[in-house]
Amino acid sequence: MKLLVFSDVHGDMKAVEALRKKARKADIVVCAGDFTFFENKMATVLGKLNSFGKKVLLVHGNHENAKNVARTAKGLKNISFIHKRVEQINGHVFVGHGGEGFSSESRDFDSFASKLKFSKADRIILVTHQPAHGTEVDFIWDHHGNKSYRKFIAKHRPLLAACGHLHETQGMEDRIGRTRVINPGPKGAIIEL
Repeated sequence: MKLLVFSDVHGDMKAVEALRKKARKADIVVCAGDFTFFENKMATVLGKLNSFGKKVLLVHGNHENAKNVARTAKGLKNISFIHKRVEQINGHVFVGHGGEGFSSESRDFDSFASKLKFSKADRIILVTHQPAHGTEVDFIWDHHGNKSYRKFIAKHRPLLAACGHLHETQGMEDRIGRTRVINPGPKGAIIEL
């Protein structure tokens, strides 16, 4: 399965159009938040993503409100808002958590994650806006990632942890054990699982 993973387009329609072309090579599109600039053009951006003709899994960033994204995405057949949700596709388990910003921990995520049950066969993909703590992807003069996400990765060992938020680390990757951690940025990245 091939994913097109991206984040932080901030309503840039040229970036969205470039992603449309890349999406032709993907089975699923994954957005790690901040697809708007403070919710400006939210319906337009979601409509464009919906028109890719691919399943689009997304979480909100710190520029979007979860309730507003859920309301705007409702009725768009290809958009699946996965904040605090799990979506299973072709043997892969997508776990989503949006928002945050510069929080060092997330009680909201910890509460959500504590209720999740996985089998050893589950191929987990974690999709968050803020990066996990303690990687090159969250480092700008110091680590600014979320320790709750890091604990989840250490415990459940997902195949992939896709994030965004830090523009300075866009396009960077790292690993936490077997987990590939990536901040693809607005240009996006094709990832084969």
